[in-house]
Amino acid sequence: MLDIAYASITEIHEAYRRKETTVEEVVLAYLTRIAKIDMGADGLKSVIEINPDALFIAKALDQKMQKMHEMDSEHMDDRQLNGEYEAGLMPPLFGIPVLLKDNINTHDRLHTTAGSVALADNYAPYDAHIVNLLRQAGAVIIGKANMTEFANYMSREDMPSGYSSRGGQVINPYNKDKTPSGSSSGSAVAVAAGLCTVSIGTETSGSILSPGWNNGIVGIKPTLGLVSRSGITPISSTLDTAGPMTRTVRDAAVLLNVIAGMDPDDPATYVHPSPHTAPTHAASNTTPNVVDYTKLLGSGSLKGVKIGINRSQKLDDFVLNEEEKAIFEKLCQAASDAGAVLIDNVNIDSNFIISKIMRSEFKTCMNYYLSTLKGSSKLKTLKDIIEYNQANAAVALKYGQSILVDVENNTSGAMTEPEYIEALLERAQAITALDRLFDAHDIDVMLCETFTNIAPFTGFPAITVPIGQRQDKLPVGSYWIARRFDEATLIKVAYGIEQLLGVCLRPELDH
Repeated sequence: MLDIAYASITEIHEAYRRKETTVEEVVLAYLTRIAKIDMGADGLKSVIEINPDALFIAKALDQKMQKMHEMDSEHMDDRQLNGEYEAGLMPPLFGIPVLLKDNINTHDRLHTTAGSVALADNYAPYDAHIVNLLRQAGAVIIGKANMTEFANYMSREDMPSGYSSRGGQVINPYNKDKTPSGSSSGSAVAVAAGLCTVSIGTETSGSILSPGWNNGIVGIKPTLGLVSRSGITPISSTLDTAGPMTRTVRDAAVLLNVIAGMDPDDPATYVHPSPHTAPTHAASNTTPNVVDYTKLLGSGSLKGVKIGINRSQKLDDFVLNEEEKAIFEKLCQAASDAGAVLIDNVNIDSNFIISKIMRSEFKTCMNYYLSTLKGSSKLKTLKDIIEYNQANAAVALKYGQSILVDVENNTSGAMTEPEYIEALLERAQAITALDRLFDAHDIDVMLCETFTNIAPFTGFPAITVPIGQRQDKLPVGSYWIARRFDEATLIKVAYGIEQLLGVCLRPELDH
């Protein structure tokens, strides 16, 4: 019998094809599990809100499924012979329950609040671009995931990862005394705990990769510009991106296939290295992703793959202990034994001052985003949010709002600060340096011994894949970087590592 809680996209689709379950049954199974594991005083608090229409959407999809079965019954033999049934009948996310981080707009009965009580009444007046793509692919958006409030860009007063004034504290399902990491904490925990099939997180500086690592799942931070930023509560236009959070590399590839591609309303997506040209702002159509990442997974062979090892550890919060180092070295040895070519000490500075860009862009980005809500929220500016929080401090300001106040009072909102321009120049130089490093060592991917902010600072794609588990049960991940827009190589190598190690982690839950 299908274990829905930990089933892959492929397994769920196969169950649909064989009429072993329905979309409604799958959605209801996840909702039941959320009620048991996530809600209540001792729950994980990874889900901030359930979509009240999820079961109705599921029933509608089941009707479509029934029609597909009836339509195919006469031609099944021909389809099977031609290989069409398996490959093309079902949309890529048909009937797949997805949780979205609570900073991603949905034009439905779900709120979009970025975890803040200040935006608790906000119903977004439009779908984020990636949400449109998810709906077109047949996904069932079952709810919103809790997160670190305003994507961990609110306070310097020790706000813990995974805390929001609206949703409370997300709990790491492997060890409740350890951080779930953030800010896509709820998205990661929900996948790890089997509360959805896949989820979407967002990252500015580690907010997909770090919680992915800490919760034993796969997380992809795509190249900046591969995935649209439209309709996502922002921090930085230069750094923000959304990405898949899943239990397997294959599921991550399927999800990335769906959400990648050009968005007429997001100029960052115009630079995708494809034969397509940038559309005009008024264009109504979107360009589909030109790469099918699932077709590049192959056998998972690592033979001949050139892996550069980056051992730079300059971020104090991300230094490996001896146990974690042993797991990392075991990974390197296994990759070498499988035929990969390892080039050691391909190091690059990992302590870029990414905050200079975030600080200068945040007010402009947030004020513009709030303007697009068009009356859905009573708050129109960052200043309004600050004033609301001050007036409701008992609920809104458990950990203060020092970052919000600093940005409002001490940045222009016009992004004319010299330190901002200098940071952009530093970023351009870092991009050049990282490109040269790949060229100089002729490497396909870089494997980092621990987390680094190279990928978020430069916009290069990165992925985390679980490789083991500590004695205190906390997962250990691996962190890989590829060239810009080379998610194909990144995913191919990650899939090879996943197949080689066979690490499949599940938390021991009391429920």
